[in-house]
Amino acid sequence: MQQPLQITFRGIPHSDAMETAIREKAAKLDKFYDRIMSCRVMVEAPHSHHHKGKLYHVRIDLTVPDDELVVNRTPTKDHAHEDAYVAIRDAFDAARRQLQDYARKQRGKVKSHEAPPHGWISEIVSGEDFGRIRTADGREIYFHRNSVVDGDFDSLEIGDEVRFAEETGDEGPQASTVHVVGKHHIVG
Repeated sequence: MQQPLQITFRGIPHSDAMETAIREKAAKLDKFYDRIMSCRVMVEAPHSHHHKGKLYHVRIDLTVPDDELVVNRTPTKDHAHEDAYVAIRDAFDAARRQLQDYARKQRGKVKSHEAPPHGWISEIVSGEDFGRIRTADGREIYFHRNSVVDGDFDSLEIGDEVRFAEETGDEGPQASTVHVVGKHHIVG
């Protein structure tokens, strides 16, 4: 970290043991992303008026290049957070996950989901229960009646837009799980 770690206790007395636990967990965050600029941690026991145990609230603010990551572990009815160390652990686990996601985005390794292949019905041979799909790149893909989802083969028309999964069949590429694209569907 470029700036010293800041730890604040509210509604509870300062604890050397708790501070040590926070410092150890904050140091581990540097292993997941080494360009953390600052880290501020606040531990609070806001609900001290309850008859049972206090539910600890932990907030972690991480400043990273071009962003700030905030973990705000508000006490829930989960009695595990009656233990300050459990609340701190859970907050740092959430901070680690956010930091790992941020680091992946910075490296450009964000998962992208490709749109399924799509095309248009170019041929229907209803007597033989098959048809062909012309893809956006001009290829012709075979499909069988059984590949059409919801059994809509008989309602297909030339020019209908479809999306499908492509696989290799005995005689070349073929489409499976053929879905008719509705008029409000956007294909990416």
